[in-house]
Amino acid sequence: MEFLETRLCELTQATPTAILMPALYAELERPALTQICDHLQACEFVQTIVICLYADTIQQYAQAVHFFSRLPQKIYVIWENGPTVNQVLENLRTRGLDLRHYQGKGRAVWLGLGVASLEAHAIALHDADIISYDRSYPLKLLYPLLEKEFGISFNKAYYARLGHYPRSLYGRVTRLFVAPLLTSLTDLFGDHDYLRYLHAFRYPLSGEFALTHDLALQTRIPGNWGLEIGLLSEVYRNLAHRRIAQIDLGVFEHKHQTLGDSDQSGLQKMCRDILGSILRTLTETERVVFTKDHIHALQVKFRRSAQDFAHQYFIDASFNHLHYDRHQEEVTIESFEKIILDAGEAYVCDPTSSQIPAWTRALAVIPDLREQLRDAAILDAAEVKALPLPPLQGRR
Repeated sequence: MEFLETRLCELTQATPTAILMPALYAELERPALTQICDHLQACEFVQTIVICLYADTIQQYAQAVHFFSRLPQKIYVIWENGPTVNQVLENLRTRGLDLRHYQGKGRAVWLGLGVASLEAHAIALHDADIISYDRSYPLKLLYPLLEKEFGISFNKAYYARLGHYPRSLYGRVTRLFVAPLLTSLTDLFGDHDYLRYLHAFRYPLSGEFALTHDLALQTRIPGNWGLEIGLLSEVYRNLAHRRIAQIDLGVFEHKHQTLGDSDQSGLQKMCRDILGSILRTLTETERVVFTKDHIHALQVKFRRSAQDFAHQYFIDASFNHLHYDRHQEEVTIESFEKIILDAGEAYVCDPTSSQIPAWTRALAVIPDLREQLRDAAILDAAEVKALPLPPLQGRR
């Protein structure tokens, strides 16, 4: 690891790097983000850090600017829902491209990639809630992109998702939805290249990846909760397989998401958007046509496949002395099974995409749009530095 860090520092003298971190203000009040910043301070191979922050008030934004000011890198804190950024997007709307209705992590990633691509050749993206973070994460993500002989343009992380209290299997959407869904689609529609491609990723829903600045500008970012699968679908369209890599980050822990009360919240909403993204890409790239009868058949296949996976997880958990609530796993599968039918039929009736246009299109409308967003972050940060700051709550 020491050799790789030295080598990466050498490479970044000619090809700079950046880290993009979408974050809610609430992350500042949790210990994970403090630990992330502690490790980033020692990352000499990172020149720029872009934080795309969702904050409700100017005081929250000011607190974030102060919080990240201790980092030695060049820092841009983009107040993604602030008035300055909204004015930039309003100017874009008046010229015929309206992006204001996109919300959530997808919009944050899109904005952040625009600014980061101005500063860096390689951009690593990760969340702000990683409890197990250390500087090996950005190192492993960025290094393959900077060695020109490798020819890598996109690097995706994978890891073991294990909870500690009690020690148990996490990653329910990957285990109980995506894995049986891909198996069921292959059984029903055949061994398509896109399905083989998704199967090849050891953890397709990981939110940690790195990409080159030119790929960042050419990629449509999903504007819903299907960000990770939607992004993999875009990479599938834009890159040869030999230019895609995966990297092992070891055992990984971050905030555990709730299942949600309906298919419009929590993990159920994520599954709904993932299904739509996969079905849409199969139609676009593999010419697979779906009907309501296909969706009903998919639901039946999914149920059987998910139960088979659950049995295998029970064996794995027992063998490795992990806590495993088989009843709760079955309850989760039943919730996901309903999503197959409801979201699948909704897709058949309306296959409309929820993707933010690529940066190349936005730059065709306003060529200096990235510079305007970067200047907005600089202006916002300068204006709040004099504000009094209340102490952060809940951070240890």
